Amino acid sequence: MSVPVVFHPAARLHNPGPGHPERPERIEAVLAALRAPDLTGTVEWVEGRPAARDQLERVHSPVYLDALERVAHGGGGALDADTVMSRDSWDAALAAAGVAIDAVEQGIERGSAFGATRPPGHHALAGRAMGFCLINNVVVAARHAQERGRPRVLIVDWDVHHGNGTQDIFYNDPTVFYGSSHQMPLFPGSGAKSETGTGNICNAPLLARTGKDEMQRAYEDTILPALEAFRPDFLLISAGFDADYRDPLAQLNWRPEDFAWVTLKLMDIADRCCGGRIVSMLEGGYDRQGLATGVAAHVTALMS
Repeated sequence: MSVPVVFHPAARLHNPGPGHPERPERIEAVLAALRAPDLTGTVEWVEGRPAARDQLERVHSPVYLDALERVAHGGGGALDADTVMSRDSWDAALAAAGVAIDAVEQGIERGSAFGATRPPGHHALAGRAMGFCLINNVVVAARHAQERGRPRVLIVDWDVHHGNGTQDIFYNDPTVFYGSSHQMPLFPGSGAKSETGTGNICNAPLLARTGKDEMQRAYEDTILPALEAFRPDFLLISAGFDADYRDPLAQLNWRPEDFAWVTLKLMDIADRCCGGRIVSMLEGGYDRQGLATGVAAHVTALMS
C-alpha cells in the first residue's frame, strides 16, 4: 500500500534567520528521508495547492491574516521573541495550510496521507502567532474535514510541546476531540490534566527524560480509551518529532520505533471508528536526524 505524501516547494522559503531552530533544512531532511531507497514505490508524491483565504478564515481572524501578509510584504520581521517571518513566509504559510487541506482530501479518497507542512502550526491561536507557528494547519484541516461531511474530528498531538493553539480554538467545541502527549513543564506552559474543555480535551503530560514505558502507559491508560469513546468520523495527527531523544529543545527519550508504535495504535482506532481514515501533518522536530528517522518510521507504519 502506498501512502500519499503531500508537499509544496514553498515550504523551503520560510526563513526565520541564521541560528533559528525552525530552519529550511528541516523540510529538506524530511523529504530526503521519504525519498530513501527503502521507501521507493511506497510513497506517492502529491503537490498541494496554497490555501484560499476563506479556508483560513474558518480558523483565523481577517485582521490577523492581514497583519501576517503585511509583515511579509514589508520584508519580514519578528512577531514575538521566537516567531519570525521572512518576505516569503506568507507564501510558505499559505502553502502549508493548503498541504494540510489536500492531505485531508487524500485521506478521504485513499484512507491515509502525510502532509509535509512547514512552518508548523499547533501553537498558532485564532488571532496570534507564537512558537514558530503562523497558521494552525491541523485546525484548518479539521475544519475542512467537517466541510467535507466528517462532523466529528479527532486530533492527536504527540509533539513534545503542547499544542496550546489547537486546544484553545477547540476548547468549547464538542465536535472536535483533542488528545495530547507532551513534556511538562515545558513551553508553552499549557497542557495540564485539569484542562478538559467540554470533555473534549485529554492531556497526558510526561516528565522530562521519560521514554517508551511512560509514553505507552499514558496512551494505553488515558489517551486511547478517551479517543475511542469519542467515535470520530476522521482522525488527524499533529506529528511533531521533537520527543526524539536527540532533540535540542526538549528532554523526552522517544526512539523512531515509539513513533511507529503510536501510529499503529491510532490506525487501530481509525479502523474501528472512521473507516481507517487517518491523516498526519508535520509539526516540530529540530534535530535533523531525529526528524528524518521519526518521519520515516511514522510513514512506514502508515503503509502497514
